[in-house]
Amino acid sequence: MTQVMTFVETLPPEEVARANFYGLLARLFYAPPDAPLLEAIAGAGEIEAEDGGIAGAWQALARAAALADAEAVREEYDSVFVGTGKSPVTLYTCAYSIRYSNEAPLAELRGEFAALGLARRGEASEPEDHIAALCDAMRHLIAVQNRELAEQRRFFNRWLAPSIDPLCNAIERDPTTSFYKPVGQFAKAFFELEQTAFEML
Repeated sequence: MTQVMTFVETLPPEEVARANFYGLLARLFYAPPDAPLLEAIAGAGEIEAEDGGIAGAWQALARAAALADAEAVREEYDSVFVGTGKSPVTLYTCAYSIRYSNEAPLAELRGEFAALGLARRGEASEPEDHIAALCDAMRHLIAVQNRELAEQRRFFNRWLAPSIDPLCNAIERDPTTSFYKPVGQFAKAFFELEQTAFEML
């Protein structure tokens, strides 16, 4: 799903910010951050927001990044999200949203990606319902394709909204998460803000 990030010139600043947050979450969930990314997060400015939840969550993430060791974060990522056998926390959203045994959301999602002109990279081995792929798809809808908000809302409500709380709660509850606990808290705050904004359409 990863592509060179190119923004539409007329994209408003708030849309650039939304796309960047989706891109950051995609990167953090796809693989553990390296030292330069940790430094960039730690040195980023504060968020000005009427909703104090996302501002506080961002500050907590920046503090965690400032204190984090890249190698320790890599070990945490591998232990929590990869593991040996079944990982303690799965990043595949269908695990949190399937209600009936006869559902086939991956087939539906692949069809939707095809309709949007998106495709999995040849070297990628993860199924399309990985949270990083869905975040990157949202980034693409905002920053590259400049899709209407109604279309963004439909994709968000179908593929992200049902999994947000259980996934972020699973990350927060896992006793071995350290750096990824504030990542999950920031993700939850950001997704909740997105959901509220979409509900106002």
